Amino acid sequence: METVIARLLSDFETGKLTRRQLVKSLALVAMGIPVASAVAESVVTTPAITPIAAPWKTVWLDHISFQCADYKRSVDFYTNLMGWQVLHDTGNQATVDINGIGGIIIRNRRQGRGEPPAATAARPDSAATGAAQPSRPPVTAVIDHISWGIDPWDTETVRGELLKRGLTPREDTGGGGPIATSKFKSFHVKDPDGWDLQISNQTKENHDLG
Repeated sequence: METVIARLLSDFETGKLTRRQLVKSLALVAMGIPVASAVAESVVTTPAITPIAAPWKTVWLDHISFQCADYKRSVDFYTNLMGWQVLHDTGNQATVDINGIGGIIIRNRRQGRGEPPAATAARPDSAATGAAQPSRPPVTAVIDHISWGIDPWDTETVRGELLKRGLTPREDTGGGGPIATSKFKSFHVKDPDGWDLQISNQTKENHDLG
Protein backbone atom coordinates (compact mmCIF):
# COMPACT_ATOMS: atom_id res chain seq x y z
CA MET A 1 0.00 0.00 0.00
CA GLU A 2 2.78 2.45 0.91
CA THR A 3 4.54 1.75 -2.40
CA VAL A 4 1.33 2.42 -4.32
CA ILE A 5 0.68 5.70 -2.50
CA ALA A 6 4.30 6.79 -3.01
CA ARG A 7 3.95 6.14 -6.74
CA LEU A 8 0.73 8.14 -6.96
CA LEU A 9 2.30 11.05 -5.09
CA SER A 10 5.33 10.92 -7.37
CA ASP A 11 3.08 11.02 -10.46
CA PHE A 12 1.24 14.01 -8.99
CA GLU A 13 4.45 15.90 -8.20
CA THR A 14 5.78 15.36 -11.74
CA GLY A 15 2.53 16.51 -13.34
CA LYS A 16 1.35 13.10 -14.55
CA LEU A 17 -1.75 13.31 -12.34
CA THR A 18 -3.95 16.27 -11.50
CA ARG A 19 -4.98 16.94 -7.90
CA ARG A 20 -8.46 15.58 -8.68
CA GLN A 21 -6.99 12.40 -10.18
CA LEU A 22 -4.70 11.92 -7.18
CA VAL A 23 -7.52 12.21 -4.65
CA LYS A 24 -9.78 9.87 -6.59
CA SER A 25 -6.98 7.33 -7.12
CA LEU A 26 -6.15 7.30 -3.41
CA ALA A 27 -9.82 6.74 -2.60
CA LEU A 28 -10.07 3.87 -5.07
CA VAL A 29 -6.88 2.27 -3.76
CA ALA A 30 -8.24 2.48 -0.22
CA MET A 31 -11.26 0.49 -1.47
CA GLY A 32 -8.93 -2.25 -2.70
CA ILE A 33 -8.91 -1.43 -6.40
CA PRO A 34 -5.48 -2.06 -8.06
CA VAL A 35 -3.48 1.10 -8.73
CA ALA A 36 -3.48 0.68 -12.54
CA SER A 37 -7.26 0.42 -12.61
CA ALA A 38 -7.63 3.28 -10.15
CA VAL A 39 -5.49 5.63 -12.21
CA ALA A 40 -7.15 4.55 -15.47
CA GLU A 41 -10.63 5.12 -14.08
CA SER A 42 -9.61 8.47 -12.63
CA VAL A 43 -8.20 9.64 -15.97
CA VAL A 44 -11.23 8.43 -17.93
CA THR A 45 -13.70 10.16 -15.63
CA THR A 46 -11.78 13.45 -15.62
CA PRO A 47 -13.45 15.79 -18.12
CA ALA A 48 -11.25 16.92 -21.00
CA ILE A 49 -10.47 20.62 -21.29
CA THR A 50 -11.64 22.01 -24.62
CA PRO A 51 -9.23 24.61 -26.04
CA ILE A 52 -10.87 27.99 -26.59
CA ALA A 53 -9.15 30.67 -28.64
CA ALA A 54 -8.81 34.01 -26.84
CA PRO A 55 -10.33 37.07 -28.55
CA TRP A 56 -6.98 38.85 -28.84
CA LYS A 57 -3.43 38.46 -30.13
CA THR A 58 -0.05 39.33 -28.69
CA VAL A 59 1.18 42.64 -30.06
CA TRP A 60 3.91 43.72 -27.65
CA LEU A 61 6.58 42.38 -25.31
CA ASP A 62 5.83 44.48 -22.23
CA HIS A 63 8.78 43.34 -20.17
CA ILE A 64 10.84 40.41 -18.93
CA SER A 65 11.83 40.24 -15.27
CA PHE A 66 15.31 39.02 -14.29
CA GLN A 67 16.28 38.35 -10.68
CA CYS A 68 20.03 38.14 -10.23
CA ALA A 69 22.77 38.21 -7.62
CA ASP A 70 24.05 41.70 -8.49
CA TYR A 71 21.64 43.75 -10.60
CA LYS A 72 24.20 46.46 -11.36
CA ARG A 73 26.69 43.96 -12.75
CA SER A 74 24.00 42.39 -14.93
CA VAL A 75 22.74 45.79 -16.13
CA ASP A 76 26.27 46.77 -17.16
CA PHE A 77 26.74 43.42 -18.91
CA TYR A 78 23.57 43.71 -21.02
CA THR A 79 23.77 47.42 -21.80
CA ASN A 80 27.38 47.13 -22.92
CA LEU A 81 26.97 43.90 -24.89
CA MET A 82 23.45 44.31 -26.29
CA GLY A 83 23.15 48.08 -26.61
CA TRP A 84 20.14 48.35 -24.27
CA GLN A 85 19.36 51.62 -22.48
CA VAL A 86 18.65 52.14 -18.77
CA LEU A 87 15.39 54.07 -18.28
CA HIS A 88 15.19 54.05 -14.49
CA ASP A 89 17.44 52.83 -11.68
CA THR A 90 16.16 52.62 -8.09
CA GLY A 91 19.34 51.36 -6.49
CA ASN A 92 18.27 47.73 -6.37
CA GLN A 93 16.66 47.32 -9.77
CA ALA A 94 16.73 48.94 -13.18
CA THR A 95 14.16 49.24 -15.95
CA VAL A 96 15.91 48.80 -19.28
CA ASP A 97 14.66 49.44 -22.82
CA ILE A 98 15.44 46.70 -25.35
CA ASN A 99 15.89 49.10 -28.26
CA GLY A 100 12.18 49.77 -28.67
CA ILE A 101 10.98 46.15 -28.91
CA GLY A 102 10.11 45.83 -25.22
CA GLY A 103 11.60 46.15 -21.79
CA ILE A 104 13.38 44.20 -19.10
CA ILE A 105 13.48 44.70 -15.35
CA ILE A 106 16.77 43.57 -13.84
CA ARG A 107 16.61 43.38 -10.06
CA ASN A 108 18.45 41.92 -7.13
CA ARG A 109 17.23 38.44 -6.25
CA ARG A 110 14.31 38.50 -3.85
CA GLN A 111 14.43 36.53 -0.64
CA GLY A 112 12.15 33.99 0.96
CA ARG A 113 9.19 32.96 -1.14
CA GLY A 114 9.76 35.30 -4.05
CA GLU A 115 8.94 38.42 -2.04
CA PRO A 116 11.12 41.43 -1.21
CA PRO A 117 12.51 41.48 2.36
CA ALA A 118 10.05 44.21 3.45
CA ALA A 119 7.03 42.22 2.31
CA THR A 120 8.37 39.07 3.97
CA ALA A 121 8.84 40.86 7.27
CA ALA A 122 5.41 42.46 7.13
CA ARG A 123 3.54 39.23 6.44
CA PRO A 124 2.13 37.56 9.60
CA ASP A 125 3.71 34.22 10.42
CA SER A 126 1.38 31.40 9.45
CA ALA A 127 2.22 29.38 12.55
CA ALA A 128 1.26 32.29 14.80
CA THR A 129 -1.99 33.09 13.02
CA GLY A 130 -3.00 29.52 12.26
CA ALA A 131 -3.59 30.48 8.63
CA ALA A 132 -2.71 27.75 6.16
CA GLN A 133 -0.38 28.77 3.37
CA PRO A 134 -1.58 27.68 -0.10
CA SER A 135 0.43 24.83 -1.57
CA ARG A 136 2.49 25.68 -4.63
CA PRO A 137 2.20 23.40 -7.66
CA PRO A 138 5.39 21.64 -8.76
CA VAL A 139 7.45 23.35 -11.45
CA THR A 140 7.35 21.17 -14.57
CA ALA A 141 8.79 23.59 -17.12
CA VAL A 142 11.53 26.20 -17.25
CA ILE A 143 12.74 28.79 -19.75
CA ASP A 144 16.27 27.59 -20.40
CA HIS A 145 17.39 30.45 -22.65
CA ILE A 146 16.27 33.47 -24.67
CA SER A 147 17.59 34.15 -28.16
CA TRP A 148 18.12 37.79 -29.07
CA GLY A 149 18.54 38.81 -32.70
CA ILE A 150 21.09 41.52 -33.43
CA ASP A 151 21.89 43.63 -36.48
CA PRO A 152 24.24 44.02 -38.22
CA TRP A 153 25.57 40.49 -38.05
CA ASP A 154 29.08 39.49 -38.97
CA THR A 155 30.01 36.12 -37.50
CA GLU A 156 33.66 36.84 -36.79
CA THR A 157 32.96 40.33 -35.47
CA VAL A 158 30.36 38.94 -33.05
CA ARG A 159 32.68 36.12 -32.01
CA GLY A 160 35.53 38.59 -31.43
CA GLU A 161 33.37 40.90 -29.29
CA LEU A 162 32.28 37.97 -27.13
CA LEU A 163 35.85 36.74 -26.69
CA LYS A 164 37.00 40.29 -25.89
CA ARG A 165 34.62 40.23 -22.91
CA GLY A 166 36.07 37.01 -21.58
CA LEU A 167 33.08 34.94 -22.73
CA THR A 168 33.21 31.50 -24.32
CA PRO A 169 30.94 31.55 -27.39
CA ARG A 170 29.41 28.25 -28.51
CA GLU A 171 28.21 28.08 -32.11
CA ASP A 172 24.60 27.05 -32.73
CA THR A 173 23.05 26.85 -36.21
CA GLY A 174 20.00 24.85 -35.19
CA GLY A 175 21.18 21.87 -37.22
CA GLY A 176 21.88 24.01 -40.28
CA GLY A 177 25.45 22.88 -40.70
CA PRO A 178 28.62 25.00 -40.43
CA ILE A 179 28.02 28.54 -39.23
CA ALA A 180 29.70 29.94 -42.35
CA THR A 181 27.00 28.54 -44.65
CA SER A 182 23.95 28.16 -42.39
CA LYS A 183 21.06 30.63 -42.75
CA PHE A 184 20.61 30.64 -38.99
CA LYS A 185 23.72 31.74 -37.11
CA SER A 186 24.08 32.17 -33.38
CA PHE A 187 26.34 31.94 -30.36
CA HIS A 188 25.53 30.89 -26.80
CA VAL A 189 27.35 32.48 -23.86
CA LYS A 190 26.78 32.69 -20.10
CA ASP A 191 25.77 35.97 -18.48
CA PRO A 192 27.09 36.98 -15.00
CA ASP A 193 24.56 34.69 -13.28
CA GLY A 194 25.18 31.70 -15.52
CA TRP A 195 22.06 32.29 -17.65
CA ASP A 196 22.26 30.91 -21.19
CA LEU A 197 22.25 33.97 -23.46
CA GLN A 198 21.84 33.25 -27.19
CA ILE A 199 22.71 35.94 -29.74
CA SER A 200 21.61 35.31 -33.32
CA ASN A 201 21.34 36.90 -36.76
CA GLN A 202 17.53 36.82 -36.72
CA THR A 203 15.48 40.00 -37.15
CA LYS A 204 11.78 40.77 -37.47
CA GLU A 205 12.18 41.37 -41.20
CA ASN A 206 14.50 38.46 -41.89
CA HIS A 207 14.18 35.29 -39.88
CA ASP A 208 14.25 31.60 -40.65
CA LEU A 209 11.82 29.51 -38.61
CA GLY A 210 12.54 26.33 -40.56
